[in-house]
Parts: sequence; structure tokens; C-alpha cells
Amino acid sequence: MKLKLDLHDIYNQGDKIEKALKQVFDEAEAKKAPLIEIIPGKGSGQLKKHVLRYLEKNKPPAKHYRIEKDSKNFGRLFVHLRWK
Repeated sequence: MKLKLDLHDIYNQGDKIEKALKQVFDEAEAKKAPLIEIIPGKGSGQLKKHVLRYLEKNKPPAKHYRIEKDSKNFGRLFVHLRWK
């Protein structure tokens, strides 16, 4: 199971971005999803940096996690989660 979060529609609304990120991680925890795909888009890279800063401050609730930057698509991140 993979959850997907596309941030294109709310790219310039910081409070909605953080709320959407929290919601997707809450859903991942409830469903024990092993993968979240986050699409900040290519643009200037500021939204991607915002997402990465959010993840640094708010560690995912999983036992282990790993952030993968898509090597073929600059505008996409994967968060791999391992639950207990």
C-alpha cells in the first residue's frame, strides 16, 4: 500500500502544507502503510525544502524511516516507513 500526497494545489499556503503532511502521516500510521509518495513539484525547489524541513522537525511516527529523493524526477520524494 502506498499513500500519495500531491502538494501542487497548496504550494503557497504553508499552514495547509503542514496540515496535509500531518494528515498523510496520521493515515500512514493508522493503516501501517510502508510508503508515502510526496509530490512537491519541480519549480524552484522551495516547496521540496519546506517538506524536508518539516520531516526533520516532525519525525515520522514509524519505528524506522528513510527519505528517498527520486533520481529520475526531482519533484518527488518517497518516505519509506517500517512499523513495529
